[in-house]
Amino acid sequence: MIEPARYTCYRAAGPIAVDGKLDEPSWQLAAPSTPFVDIVTGEPAWFDTRVALLWDDDYLYFGFRAEETDVWGMLTQRDSKIWEENDLELFIAARDAYYEFEINALNTVYEVFWIWKDIHLPGGPYWGRPEFDSASRRTLVLDGVGGHVHQRGERWGFLDWDFAGLKTAVHVDGVLNRRTHADRGWTAEVALPWKGLELLADGRSLPPKDGDVWRIDCSRFEKTGRHGEVLDPSAGWSWNRHGHYDSHIPEVFPYVTFSAETVNRNAAGENHDGQAL
Repeated sequence: MIEPARYTCYRAAGPIAVDGKLDEPSWQLAAPSTPFVDIVTGEPAWFDTRVALLWDDDYLYFGFRAEETDVWGMLTQRDSKIWEENDLELFIAARDAYYEFEINALNTVYEVFWIWKDIHLPGGPYWGRPEFDSASRRTLVLDGVGGHVHQRGERWGFLDWDFAGLKTAVHVDGVLNRRTHADRGWTAEVALPWKGLELLADGRSLPPKDGDVWRIDCSRFEKTGRHGEVLDPSAGWSWNRHGHYDSHIPEVFPYVTFSAETVNRNAAGENHDGQAL
């Protein structure tokens, strides 16, 4: 049985400029997640990857830190298949749908809004909205990834859906795409306006109330092996083990509890289990 990670998301202590650098006081105080682990086995990854979350009246923020000795990226067109390179990902799940976001070191974004087929019918919560018309929109159909088939079956993935007001930025600690240069890694910063999360709130308040719990996952796919070899498929690392090479399993996503308390030094000393780092 998989025990999902737990994390407390505190209110930001001041303004956050989305520039990818994660240098505001709030980010310095925000508790990082535990290191991401192999998505199938739970074993440690060879590059350290962590995420921290914050919120304010307008946005939900994600700050990723990814160790990497060779930071690279080639795809620049929005919604390219950036999971085939090195990327960072986040998922936010509701009862009957979830949002997928990916970003590479060039700040190229891929996003999809997924709706389970068993509820995407007349009378369903997403039925009748033009942006979720499977007959006229670009879609994917997925029942699982990597040989795993989800017990709920297929879902529609709407590729044309873009998160309105989304802000993203990346900062490289090194030299991008210079293969002979030893880099230290890269950071990514994402800000999601609360307005766009109405479709995933299941009737909950936005911004969340103190104590509200959401299911949110973060992951990373890495094309470069321990010895510099090219991996096919990429290594998959996630906040907690999924048990399958599949990042689309909402029931194993971590529990994120929102706190009305402003982020402080006590928050910086806790991990997802509330223990000192």
